[in-house]
Amino acid sequence: MDNKNVFIAIALSMSVLLFWAAFFETPKPNENRAAQEQKQTSENIITPSINESLKINAVSREDSIINSERVKIENDSIIGSMSLEGGLIDDISFKKHKQNLENNLNVEFLNPAQTEDGFYIETGWTSIGNKIKVPSKKSMWKVKGNKILKNTQPVILEWDNDEGIIFKKRIELDEKYLFRITQEIQNNTSQPIELYPYAQITRNKIPDDIQNFYISHEGFIGVFDEELKEDDYDDIEENKIVREANEGWFGITDKYWITAIVPKKGENFKSTFLYKEAFKANYILNNPTKVNPSSNNFNDVRIFVAAKEVNTIDSYAANQNIDKFDLTIDWGWFYFFTKPLFFVIDYLFKYSGNFGIAIVIITIGIRLIFFPLANYSFRSMAKMKAVQPEMTRLKELHKEDKVKLQQEMMALYRKEKINPASGCLPILIQIPFFFAIYKMLFISLEMRHQPFFGWIKDLSDKDPTSIFNLFGLIPWDPPSFLVIGIWPILMGASMWVQQKLNPAPADPIQAKIFAFFPIFLTIILASFPSGLVVYWTVNNILTIAQQWVIMKQTKVKTH
Repeated sequence: MDNKNVFIAIALSMSVLLFWAAFFETPKPNENRAAQEQKQTSENIITPSINESLKINAVSREDSIINSERVKIENDSIIGSMSLEGGLIDDISFKKHKQNLENNLNVEFLNPAQTEDGFYIETGWTSIGNKIKVPSKKSMWKVKGNKILKNTQPVILEWDNDEGIIFKKRIELDEKYLFRITQEIQNNTSQPIELYPYAQITRNKIPDDIQNFYISHEGFIGVFDEELKEDDYDDIEENKIVREANEGWFGITDKYWITAIVPKKGENFKSTFLYKEAFKANYILNNPTKVNPSSNNFNDVRIFVAAKEVNTIDSYAANQNIDKFDLTIDWGWFYFFTKPLFFVIDYLFKYSGNFGIAIVIITIGIRLIFFPLANYSFRSMAKMKAVQPEMTRLKELHKEDKVKLQQEMMALYRKEKINPASGCLPILIQIPFFFAIYKMLFISLEMRHQPFFGWIKDLSDKDPTSIFNLFGLIPWDPPSFLVIGIWPILMGASMWVQQKLNPAPADPIQAKIFAFFPIFLTIILASFPSGLVVYWTVNNILTIAQQWVIMKQTKVKTH
């Protein structure tokens, strides 16, 4: 086998895999959605109240909050409020994370139901056939005692159905992102009652800033009896998905933020992801909560409205004993590489004080780890490049006799002690590590709004400069598709130099494809987070340096 063709095949294959994964959705496993839909009998009908819809009036977020009775919510990490109408958690902002670098406004995550971007969480009770009057999204709750929810003081809400049943919610908040809601039923009637507790996340529409990259899942997520499930918004629009489990959690995830509900462990529940005028993720217990006359009973649920800070999420997974809760952060297929790499770069960031420097250091470190493998691969390619003129001569000489050509090529390989495939294995071994660091940088909330040097003020955003206004010298703001900055151009140039050090494809069509490839990558990566482009560029430069040295040494030996 011709080594340069092997190398070309590997390069093209990896490029296709990388960019298909980045820009197109990988097909889901062929699940029978109809089988997932549970058949509802007359004895087990989930009442409509769990999916009760609220009319969207498209009012502003501020007007909706001002014009409703609320309980204030605040701790060191979040600030917001809860609506007494429906008892909804529908106003949460992250105090430690800002919308952008130009202002000091908090990231607004949860929004009131009446707004266009409504995103809220409800808890409640339902009954078979709606025979018992339960609180709805329109019910007005009363505050009993304290009216501000803090991590040191819970809030108690109460609602009376005027038929002898009183509903209460005790809402607690820790110092970061965890709500614990204990729901109580007081049965003051002469008859026993049975009610089913539920909790539901509702999102009115797909967020405008969603990134449709397969490399980072955004949408519905859950772990059901230790099995991770991820469903896109498109999946839910097409089909309702129902799952049962005895333990787990579920929610709706963005790239950097998540809402999640954790039912009480050991209680069999049914979770549903669906689209009904809005996107919904909910659960309901399969076994009712029974309350005898003149008695009460309880149910509790944990709710997370969180920024996906790695140490915080890991702490919750361990301290709250929530199975695989760390997978709210999309570490990907190479979990066992990606997550440790984060802790390394986080340490380097704290040590150096600059996330961009940490990226450079970890890139150098990975190159050093794979230095011997890369050397082996580069020596093989250098030998192939050195004998390329002779290979070209043989192909021209025996172009009509393929068998003779193969015999002469093998003889040349034996004479020069070249193994055509020897450069492949070292490259393949390194691929998981390079993809892992690429993935880690893409998903890291910790890189968000971190500066590098010069014009790079946010490594999680694209390079803001553009060659089409001479990098700011011309007073013109080009459209977004023309924003091709300095770092992407450096990356493309380094890839072009790297190509020149490799054996050139003999096939003219392959040669043209490879000549265009650096330009293609430059255009594509112009919109990627600049931290990723810095990593790729530095890695290319280190590769060029190592490959150039090897080629110089090899040329001395071969001549």
